[in-house]
Amino acid sequence: MIPRSLALRSGAAATVLLGTLLLTACAPAVPLDPAADATNPACADVIVHLPESVSDQPERETNAQATGAWGDPATVLLHCGVTVPGPTTLPCLNVNGIDWIEDDSDAPLYRYTTYGRDPAVEIVIDSTAVSGTNTLVDLASAISGIPATAACVGADDVAIPTPAPSTAP
Repeated sequence: MIPRSLALRSGAAATVLLGTLLLTACAPAVPLDPAADATNPACADVIVHLPESVSDQPERETNAQATGAWGDPATVLLHCGVTVPGPTTLPCLNVNGIDWIEDDSDAPLYRYTTYGRDPAVEIVIDSTAVSGTNTLVDLASAISGIPATAACVGADDVAIPTPAPSTAP
């Protein structure tokens, strides 16, 4: 026969464990839509290499293929397989060997899209909660698996032709 106090403690421990599992299972996934090229095999490689935390924000479950989210509420969102950007006048910065196009048109939400990589990866950052630079550094190793095929260039990188000297007398 099991002593009554042991049975009560075992029952209480089982109740706490069950409650914890139920609460964990009820944590809602971050609702996202997959990008057009989310089924690209390179996106699967990115997703399996995502870090457990980004800018000190914990990873969250998402409900869409080739996506990631961090923070509660979500402060960093990732979509792999977005449209590969062409030339742009938006700022382009290199962070840990990855070129990113920066779009601040919805500030304080910043949108960073990889440049020169196919498939492209887009990161949306709430700059009131996390640092854009830290976030891009934290995600660099996962995204570096997509090979770079082009790089950003700026006005200083482009040679402007000069007119040929005049030969008229």
